[in-house]
Amino acid sequence: MAVRHETELYAPIKAFFESLGYEIKGEVRNCDLVGIKPGQQEPLIVEIKKTFNLSLVLQGMQRLKLTSNVYVAVERNRAKKGAVNQRWNELVALCRQLGVGLLTVTLFKTKPPLVEILCEPAGPNRDDRKTTAIRLGSRKERLLREFHARSGDYNTGGSTRRKLVTAYREKALRVAAALQVLGEAAPVQLARSAAVSGAAAVLQHNYYGWFERVARGRYKLTPFGEAALSEYAAVLQEQSNETAAAKAVKPDEGDTLHRIAETPVPYSSTAAADTEND
Repeated sequence: MAVRHETELYAPIKAFFESLGYEIKGEVRNCDLVGIKPGQQEPLIVEIKKTFNLSLVLQGMQRLKLTSNVYVAVERNRAKKGAVNQRWNELVALCRQLGVGLLTVTLFKTKPPLVEILCEPAGPNRDDRKTTAIRLGSRKERLLREFHARSGDYNTGGSTRRKLVTAYREKALRVAAALQVLGEAAPVQLARSAAVSGAAAVLQHNYYGWFERVARGRYKLTPFGEAALSEYAAVLQEQSNETAAAKAVKPDEGDTLHRIAETPVPYSSTAAADTEND
């Protein structure tokens, strides 16, 4: 059963790695699928394509700069005879030589999808196995920061030309929701009401056109902002659920997990654009 879009492979792969204990989120800083497993330092990255090609190989090699736990994933369509993506022994040998894992997804009409790992990633070198601090501002740190800052998985891995629900968009949505309730408000009010410390920067840069300055230090919601709240209502509901769950957890629980996401960094005017382009 041939897939039409890469996104059709995301759900089976996500479910597979979730069964192995990973928390999975899609489309994180240009990576189709990113996973974090408690007690495991290296994040998981999976790049997805309908068929095995040079572009997929190059993506996998690029991701090895971020983590040693990289897989490339393709559909295994048994109906295709003689196609390049059916030469599995050769493809496995290539992936092993490169140090990336290879997995396939077989889709059936009447049965659940089958995910198979044909080879595992090579893993870190012996000299790299020691736990090392992640450098602030590095690509790996930004990847982990974005992952932890998102309240849920709202994007489908393999998506193209679609608006992504990034951590920045979530932050802007919280500010917009608080502003809708207050009518007009100052940044300090919104920072407190929305629990967004960078509310002033979100309002001033107004990346999405959701906010309008009506007076010095006073803002209101634009029609675009109202429309966004309706469009992303499910995201806001999930954020509300996440907040309620966090309040039920003791203050010291989960601190290590989210330390990267909470570390303050200077705001730049291109931060939102960089995130949205991921």
